[in-house]
Amino acid sequence: MRHKTRWPKVTAEKKSVEELLKEMKKPGSTDANYRERSLKIHGLICAKCGREFDLSTKNLLTVHHRDGNHKNNPPDGSNWENLCIYCHDDEHSRGVLGDYLTKG
Repeated sequence: MRHKTRWPKVTAEKKSVEELLKEMKKPGSTDANYRERSLKIHGLICAKCGREFDLSTKNLLTVHHRDGNHKNNPPDGSNWENLCIYCHDDEHSRGVLGDYLTKG
């Protein structure tokens, strides 16, 4: 069985990858700036381990989508939590490890 791809449908106007990326990153695009919005709403702190960050280390904070849907970006930030890179990796590896351990 073939998996469906998540690529947008092709329209009459063809755009290059660079053009599409530029459009996605425009300041008005909600998906492009959800990270900055989450940092403003939730602060520069990891929701899991409580480590605090400052402007020089905020690059170590990531935004985790609680429901796993990266397109679900409500303006109130209810689907986001700021996690440091270590806690974010841990969060996403838990399911993989659990699957591995239960397949014994």
